[in-house]
Amino acid sequence: MRFEMLYSKIHRATVTDANLNYMGSITIDKALMKAAKLKVGQKVEVVDINNGERFSTYVIEGKKGSRTICLNGAAARKVQKGDKVIIIAYTQLSKKELKKFKPTVVFVDKKNRISEIKRDV
Repeated sequence: MRFEMLYSKIHRATVTDANLNYMGSITIDKALMKAAKLKVGQKVEVVDINNGERFSTYVIEGKKGSRTICLNGAAARKVQKGDKVIIIAYTQLSKKELKKFKPTVVFVDKKNRISEIKRDV
């Protein structure tokens, strides 16, 4: 049996752009991706704290140090620049793996600078 569990998340990031005229996805600063252990093309769920929207997309790498959180394509209609979002990735774990696994939670400030990284929920 496998359990779908939180893998990592970026908590309360600020949307820096919404680009309707781009093939769908979310562009995330490479440094934030690394901190959250996210991979290019990985499926993530995006939760907009401002309007309650919740949707899935995939990750595109943004320039390291840019602090970019940009929703692209159709997802750009679900957010606005300045909105706060939670970006969530899940994984499937066996019962044995559950005992040792700790998710990564990346907290950011208003300008998407990393303020804390926790290895637990």
